[in-house]
Amino acid sequence: MTKLTPKSAKKFILDNTALMAPPHVPEVFLHLADEAHDLWLRTEEELAEIGLPPPFWAFAWAGGQGLARYVLDNPGTVRGKRVLDFASGSGLVAIAAAKAGAAEMTAADIDPFCETAIALNLEANAVEAQFLGTNCVGSDDGWDVVLAGDVFYDKAFADSLLPWFKSLNARGADILVGDPGRAYLPRIGLESLAVYQVPVTRVLEDAEVKRTTVWRLA
Repeated sequence: MTKLTPKSAKKFILDNTALMAPPHVPEVFLHLADEAHDLWLRTEEELAEIGLPPPFWAFAWAGGQGLARYVLDNPGTVRGKRVLDFASGSGLVAIAAAKAGAAEMTAADIDPFCETAIALNLEANAVEAQFLGTNCVGSDDGWDVVLAGDVFYDKAFADSLLPWFKSLNARGADILVGDPGRAYLPRIGLESLAVYQVPVTRVLEDAEVKRTTVWRLA
C-alpha cells in the first residue's frame, strides 16, 4: 500500500473529512471525520499501514470544545495576548482564540498532519495562526496564555506537563486546561472556571455527552 507523504496530506484530509461545526462551538468550522467517512472506522493498525498517525486532528474532542467555548465567551482571556494552543490537533482552540482577539496565536502539535489540517481550518475560518511542529514541553517563548485541551489522558505525558505548566505559571502565564475527566488530571492546584455538557461521539468516548471543565492552574 502506498505510504502517505506530506504532499498528499491535503488531499487525504479533504477526501476523508467534511467541513462542519463542532456541536458546542458552532462559530467555528473544521474539517472533521464523521460517520460518513471511512476514517471514522479505521483502526490504528490500518492507519499505520498507510503512514498515518492516529488522526486526533479529525475529531473535536470534548476538552477542546469546552476550552474553545470558554475563550469565545470570555474573550478577555486572550484578547491582545500572545497565546499558545498546546497539542492543538484540529486547531479548534487556536481558531477560537484568534476569533477572540489574540494578538499572536501559535498552534503546536508534533503530528505533521496537523500542520495541513490546521492550515485548512484556519483558512475556513478566515483567521491566522503560526504552527509549531516541535515538542515545546519545557520551552518558554514568552506566551501570556497557554491553552491545553484533553492533555491528561496518559500518565507519563501528564507527569511531563505539570512541571512545565507550573514553571510558566510561576513567571506569570495563565494556564487553562479543558478536561472531560481524563484519568490523569491533577487533583490539586486547579481552579474551576466553567463546566459544560459537551456533545461527543460514542465511537470515540464512553458517552454521548461529556461533562467538561475548564480549569486554571492556580
